[in-house]
Amino acid sequence: MSKKIALFSVRLIVLMSVIFYIHTNLLSYNGYLAYDNMIIEGYYVNVILAIIIVSFLTFLKKKYNDQLGFLFMAGSMLKFAVFFVFFLPHFRADGEISRLEFLSFFVPYVFCLLLETLGVVRVLNPSKKEP
Repeated sequence: MSKKIALFSVRLIVLMSVIFYIHTNLLSYNGYLAYDNMIIEGYYVNVILAIIIVSFLTFLKKKYNDQLGFLFMAGSMLKFAVFFVFFLPHFRADGEISRLEFLSFFVPYVFCLLLETLGVVRVLNPSKKEP
């Protein structure tokens, strides 16, 4: 079980590193500051929470198999809570939330959510063989 979590974690970190690289290069290419708007924190928090959520669901699979979907949604609510508590006050400091500020959290959120979903599907579908 911990091997699956480790494999998921490595895949997530590698893929999110590539997405981070593309995201920051697109910002730079378009004349924006690549590491502004808490982008590093946005990626870091989303990756860490994705690993925690998938690990949590993996360990609870046997005991709470019927409730895993609800627990997965609770994990997404946790991510939004982190956004509202830690990111939103910083973004609202100037009175508005710019598109770049929004995207610095939302891009890693969406990609982590996609990769989390695939990870949880593997947890729920044990017949699928790992490569």
